[in-house]
Amino acid sequence: MSLRNERVRKELMRDISEILRKEVRGLEGVVSVVDVEVAHDNSYAKVFYSVLGSEEQIEKDKEIIEKNTGKVRYEVGKRIRLRVTPEIKFVYSDGLAEGSRVLELIDKISKGEIK
Repeated sequence: MSLRNERVRKELMRDISEILRKEVRGLEGVVSVVDVEVAHDNSYAKVFYSVLGSEEQIEKDKEIIEKNTGKVRYEVGKRIRLRVTPEIKFVYSDGLAEGSRVLELIDKISKGEIK
């Protein structure tokens, strides 16, 4: 990955996180942008995100994010100076929930609740 692509990737992560937090209404869980994969020509971006919340919140937030993909792309286009605003695809990742579960297990082991 070129230095420019890496810069665009980091900027997209920051901006998309902010857009989801400030511009997209109705999100109930805690939404985190985990990673962004950018095509070599910056025409396409795959956004990996995670939601911390109940199963209902996660499902609702996934739906809201899918419906607002166009709005997120429009907002990205206003913030980042690129010749072409990348096509955005959101991909759900349950990395936060998995990490939270691992920390919970470690905590229980350290307290002697699990042997």
